[in-house]
Amino acid sequence: MRQPKETVKVGLLTSMRKHKGLYLMALPGFVWFVLFKYIPLCGSVIAFMDYDIFKGIFQSSFVGLKHFQHFFRFPEFKQIFLNTAILGTYDLLIAFPIPIILAVLMNEVRSTSYKKVVQTAVYVPHFLSWVIIGGVLTTLLSPNTGVINYIRQILGMEPIYFMASEKYIRGLLVLAGIWREIGWGSIVYLAAISGIDPSLYEAAEMDGANRFRRMLSITIPSILPIIMTMLLLKIGNFMEIGFERTFSFMNSMNQGKIDIFDTFVYRYGLQNLQYSYATAVGLFKSCIGISLLFIANFVSRKLTKQSII
Repeated sequence: MRQPKETVKVGLLTSMRKHKGLYLMALPGFVWFVLFKYIPLCGSVIAFMDYDIFKGIFQSSFVGLKHFQHFFRFPEFKQIFLNTAILGTYDLLIAFPIPIILAVLMNEVRSTSYKKVVQTAVYVPHFLSWVIIGGVLTTLLSPNTGVINYIRQILGMEPIYFMASEKYIRGLLVLAGIWREIGWGSIVYLAAISGIDPSLYEAAEMDGANRFRRMLSITIPSILPIIMTMLLLKIGNFMEIGFERTFSFMNSMNQGKIDIFDTFVYRYGLQNLQYSYATAVGLFKSCIGISLLFIANFVSRKLTKQSII
């Protein structure tokens, strides 16, 4: 039975008065989302206009789906879409499970000091800029002065210009992403694991279950709802490879393999000042992400009875 609107309103006001400290703490985040996420969405309307910065939104001419049609006929559209899809698939299939594995393994470490050292070591890369990571990898993998190619030469092999090779650049991009985010991504799972009742492990140990069996029978099933939630969010961000990440690795020799929607928008939107065209491309990418999220949420609700929408 549905509650009257007046009852719901009174309950909300009572909750706000009771927990006003928490609401005040959440207020800056709410304001930030409104100012920098929701309000800018109104500007997406220029995707359907020939936007002129001197005329503004209200005086620019409406052109409908012109920019979307132009993009779909663009010679590089297929390659850009393919690059984004391939990198997104690598992130989903390879990068997503690794923080889960790390969290489960860290839970089995009994030495507190060793655990803290490992956690610090894997958390720090998250706070490094992609520009720094790109510069470090360029130096390490340099065909002339890089450590990796120096070792290859000692072993009698020819040096490889990894950062300019279309064969290796996608793998390097994915591995760099894993190295940077593995620690930060495991925090959610470690927090979920810490909430598991210790008596479950004690009972399993008394029954003779080894560590591997306890991981399979207790740890992973207990954090499965969190894993499903994070998986759905990851699928929703399938097309979000990251501009800074890709641009830091991109050059004229490897562009064909890692040119994605974000870098395309940068070139046409900021460098060529085609704001409407770039907005249309970004809107198309966002629509794909939202569609994937709804599809994945529907499948998850049918199969596992879990959803985020």
